[in-house]
Amino acid sequence: MNDTRTTTAATRAEYCVVACAEVWRGAGEVLASPMGTVPTIGARLAKLVFSPDLLLTDGEALLIRDVPALGAGPGVVEGWLPFRQHLALVATGRRHVMMGASQLDRYGNQNISCIGDWARPTRQLLGVRGAPANTLNHPTSYWVPRHSKRVFVERVDMVCGVGYDRAAAAGPSASRHHRIADVVSDLGVFDFRTPDRTMRLRSLHPGVTLGQVLEATGFPLAVPDEVPYTREPSAVELRLIREVIDPGALRDREVPA
Repeated sequence: MNDTRTTTAATRAEYCVVACAEVWRGAGEVLASPMGTVPTIGARLAKLVFSPDLLLTDGEALLIRDVPALGAGPGVVEGWLPFRQHLALVATGRRHVMMGASQLDRYGNQNISCIGDWARPTRQLLGVRGAPANTLNHPTSYWVPRHSKRVFVERVDMVCGVGYDRAAAAGPSASRHHRIADVVSDLGVFDFRTPDRTMRLRSLHPGVTLGQVLEATGFPLAVPDEVPYTREPSAVELRLIREVIDPGALRDREVPA
């Protein structure tokens, strides 16, 4: 593919799509499990551009070979992945999920269950779901479409996805396969590549300042001396996003321009 730069300005949502796609760069033959509109577009973009062996589903129980537009059915079905087989696949490590987070702390502990004290929460959310098994068995990333201190908190109210501090404290059985790869928000990209495994700012989306990120984060964030911008989508990637994967521009509902 010709990877020339585009002359049409990319939107914030499209930078987020590319950042999510990068989560699966070079992943090989693993199952991509994106949760959310932007991560779903990102996984499909990754398969089309630089991770052709990536396994995708229709969001339910079918493994699909082609890359349909959002909302369209698959043209080629290559396998059947019912829930019981999906759970078995999780245990093998051959999956990279990108989950959401109602709360996320500096070590990558994630909460999607409740807000407030567990015995008497002020808000009931999704529940723990498969977050513990995900984080202890295969690579996990997070997508946060609204970066704020309500999400990026000093301490999560309940641990669902296991962070680096808790995995280390639990010992080798928990930490052996534990890896939180990336956190992508509408402001930037983050990882945990620090000596103490706390969250680090890796890149800012164009138009976002370091001050905005620090103001919207409820804990001290590791910041390198020079913070790059998230890479620009290529002309090929923008065409695929706009014309092939998401012609209805659903990405702009999740990350408004």
